[in-house]
Amino acid sequence: MTVQAPQKALSFDEFLAWYPEDGKQYELLDGEIREVRPIGEHEEIGGLITRCLDREIERLNLPYIIPKTCCVKPLAPTEGYVPDVIVLDRRALRLEPLWREASTITQGKSAKLVVEVVSTNWHNDYARKLEEYELLEMPEYWIVDYRALGGRRYIGTPKNPVVTVYCLENNEYVMEQFRGQDVIQSRVFSELKITAESILTLPEF
Repeated sequence: MTVQAPQKALSFDEFLAWYPEDGKQYELLDGEIREVRPIGEHEEIGGLITRCLDREIERLNLPYIIPKTCCVKPLAPTEGYVPDVIVLDRRALRLEPLWREASTITQGKSAKLVVEVVSTNWHNDYARKLEEYELLEMPEYWIVDYRALGGRRYIGTPKNPVVTVYCLENNEYVMEQFRGQDVIQSRVFSELKITAESILTLPEF
């Protein structure tokens, strides 16, 4: 079945009403529907991060879940994002009005950590989504740039693969970057012991 996206700019509520049950993922950017179709390596990186975080959740018996798909409603009225990885606090979901019906969160405190794996539309992760996640007061945001696609103002020169971690401090994000054998420092998962290289470089088979 072919899904016909509306031609006019949509609000988030209209986007949810339109959203088809076709097994595909879509985001809303500036009122325009975009199908999310990451390449294989992108999917592998996201899966690897999910496994690492899920093991830590299980080890510490934390009340968190990592849903396969979850939509985030930011404050901007014509935006809607589906993060590559998102860790949710189950205790907060009962206060989310759209969770049961649409697997959607509207409050930053419902999430503990959100991850975007960078693709060719890198400016969305480093600018648009960064700003919106900060406004929502998401506690922690990772940008995983395994192909070093981000602009030099974001990842420096020379451009190398990097994990950028933003942590909320006084309602604003504070940034740290991790490369190579640097151990990623997470405030949400303070005992996590993974290096940047372990998630930026896929193993050979």
